[in-house]
Amino acid sequence: MSLIPWGLVAVVLGMWGTKREALKSGAVYGFSLSFAFLVAGYNGTPSLVSRVPFFAILSLFGAVCGVALAASGYYLKLRFAHPRKVV
Repeated sequence: MSLIPWGLVAVVLGMWGTKREALKSGAVYGFSLSFAFLVAGYNGTPSLVSRVPFFAILSLFGAVCGVALAASGYYLKLRFAHPRKVV
């Protein structure tokens, strides 16, 4: 249940800006969120520094998910936005 609000944030990020901005912000958001959760939840015996490369690889999946959710937000914006009137 805790992933739903974070996913909605990624969808909202996708609704702002251009397509390129939405995809970039989704990737950065997904990677950062995944990495932060992995680091915050780490309780292992080996040092955290030795786990950073592994966490970075796992966080790439978070970046992919962030891009997908931000892209869906962008396309929702296109679908439901009111067309601009040309004068």
